Amino acid sequence: MMMVPRRNSNGLDIFDDVFADPFFSEKENKIMRTDLKEKDGKYFLEIDIPGFDKDDIKIELQEGYLTITAEKDDEKEDKHAKYLKRERFSGMCSRSYYVGDNVREEDIKANFKNGILTVEFPKEPEKKVEEKKYIPIGE
Repeated sequence: MMMVPRRNSNGLDIFDDVFADPFFSEKENKIMRTDLKEKDGKYFLEIDIPGFDKDDIKIELQEGYLTITAEKDDEKEDKHAKYLKRERFSGMCSRSYYVGDNVREEDIKANFKNGILTVEFPKEPEKKVEEKKYIPIGE
């Protein structure tokens, strides 16, 4: 007896349903997902950078933008193996975050542990909106 995958109500077989799952999606970027927290007058960026070492990561501050770049050298690959499927990331990824024009390099602290980069920087004081002042018009 031959087993044939059963078709579901929309005419697709069960394998289409399995591979339609977001886990298998290559369109969605799962690298450098970020959470931003505020605590005690500071901001904390928590950035997922799995599979990278601390030395693979560079942090640059320029014109109010903090740019995080991670680059993994793929020379460690097994050149003699034939890959049937590759899902693990190699190469370079980068993201920029606006932190404010008044933040200086010495204000920023970074820590990398268990594939999570935590970057701490001061919260830029909110700019006060000036109250409208009207000038009286004389006769």
